[in-house]
Amino acid sequence: MTKFVFITGGVVSSLGKGIAAASLGTLLESRGLKVTIIKMDPYLNVDPGTMSPFQHGEVFVTEDGAETDLDLGHYERFIETRMRKINNFTTGQIYDSVLRKERKGDYLGKTVQVIPHITNEIQDFIFRGTQIGERDRAQVAIVEVGGTVGDIESLPFLEAIRQMALRLGKGMTCFVHLTLVPFLASAGELKTKPTQHSVQRLREIGIVPNLILCRADRPIPKDECEKISLFSNVQKEAVISAYDVDSIYEIPRILFEQGVDEIICQSLDLSLPSANLTIWDSLLNKLTLPLKPVKIAMVGKYVDLKESYKSLSEALIHAGIHSEVKIVVEYIDSESIEVDGVERLVDCDAILVPGGFGSRGIEGKISSIKYARESGTPFLGICLGMQLAVIEFARNVADMPKANSTEFDPETSFPVVALVTDWLTKDGNIENRSFLSDKGGTMRLGSQHVKIFKSTLSHKIYGDFTKERHRHRYEFNNLLKSKLQDAGLIISGETENGNLVEIVEVSSQNHPWFVGVQFHPEFSSTPKNGHPLFKSFIDASLSFSNSRIESSNSDNYSNLDKGIHETSRF
Repeated sequence: MTKFVFITGGVVSSLGKGIAAASLGTLLESRGLKVTIIKMDPYLNVDPGTMSPFQHGEVFVTEDGAETDLDLGHYERFIETRMRKINNFTTGQIYDSVLRKERKGDYLGKTVQVIPHITNEIQDFIFRGTQIGERDRAQVAIVEVGGTVGDIESLPFLEAIRQMALRLGKGMTCFVHLTLVPFLASAGELKTKPTQHSVQRLREIGIVPNLILCRADRPIPKDECEKISLFSNVQKEAVISAYDVDSIYEIPRILFEQGVDEIICQSLDLSLPSANLTIWDSLLNKLTLPLKPVKIAMVGKYVDLKESYKSLSEALIHAGIHSEVKIVVEYIDSESIEVDGVERLVDCDAILVPGGFGSRGIEGKISSIKYARESGTPFLGICLGMQLAVIEFARNVADMPKANSTEFDPETSFPVVALVTDWLTKDGNIENRSFLSDKGGTMRLGSQHVKIFKSTLSHKIYGDFTKERHRHRYEFNNLLKSKLQDAGLIISGETENGNLVEIVEVSSQNHPWFVGVQFHPEFSSTPKNGHPLFKSFIDASLSFSNSRIESSNSDNYSNLDKGIHETSRF
């Protein structure tokens, strides 16, 4: 049977339960276990797909097309198991499932209540999430409980895992509690009281932690750990200092050095070989090398919350590890480009325009793409970024000055991007302007094969085929494809059946590296392997940076030589 590690949080949110769960998964997996991770979110939304990135951060898309919490991205970056729809569920999904059963009469006329019906449903969803592949199950499932202890909306989840521990018996479950140990500058010391109260609240619910991860901005001294142990009734060896580090990829090593994996294995009655972190140590060594910096301008509309682009930021770091460069990302609000122009892009080594929805900041992104194309700055457009690259090319190269997406201008005379349902047209003019109104479930989602054409930059990167994850509603309009191709736009990738455009490029004769992709390659990037598209993008950025330095040095020598000759005339 699958054994379970439950991770709860206390004091405040955003302490890093997702990173902690992923790091524990790394340690257990390195000891030879088949591991999966499940995230339970306490909100009533069915999934985060329709939530604002400012509210929830990034929406991570799994291979099977589920729109999930961004923590599932952390899980995939740390462990080998690929996440699926079953690895993330919300209170909304639980209540929806219970109410559907009630309407069908599955409860035989009984009064449907939180206990036992809601808590039983939560447990059923947890057991469902232990499945790996078609017939295999995880040996250990790490279950992250969203929210913090004491939140009303999290109580059914906490009650459900308490019941599970009772049902499964000794050696089948382990409870890990992540909590805050703040440093008060005015007192000049770390305060353990918030952690004591958080553990006390958890014990009142009926859950006694086997392990406490203490988040702090600095390593926690032994005396404070012993104090937490005494007042929390947890062995002092099981009070772990989880302090701030420069990279999240350091955390497995920090937890390993404090014996976290051994404590968990003992709680689960597992006798296993020691963890092997050789690969992670190698990655960390590369991260800490004094490497040449490459500055990437990420021009987006959600830059006030960096979590909105978490997978993208991590994918760039992964590529930097393998290309042995230091990635410096400058987040630029696309609306500021509309007001102030493209001056902030001049000293950047590359420009990346990510995905998004809605018309705000669109013209700023298009201006950034125009600058990248005309200046020869390496450019990568992802999802919406690819669509805007098509719009920019249509306007400024293909003689379609009013080109746009029907998402932003339903009446545009050149709908180079539109809903597939809008392609029932004559001569490229939209006749059917009815739009799908249900924003949930109307997108192309999940992993799909992409056919790559030979003699293109994309073919050098990918080969003949690739498989990437999608999350979008609007598509390149095939009715205007030939006109754009005649103007020089290269279609280098399509769906297997050739119905939809997946990748566009600008000829290498006109630009050193300019690619737009309709999919989201960042979702499949990992620190161990990186991603070929991002590695190629970073390599091009490094070459561009080096060429600018050489040009600058040449200008300096030229000016110096000019100065010598001018001086000699006196």
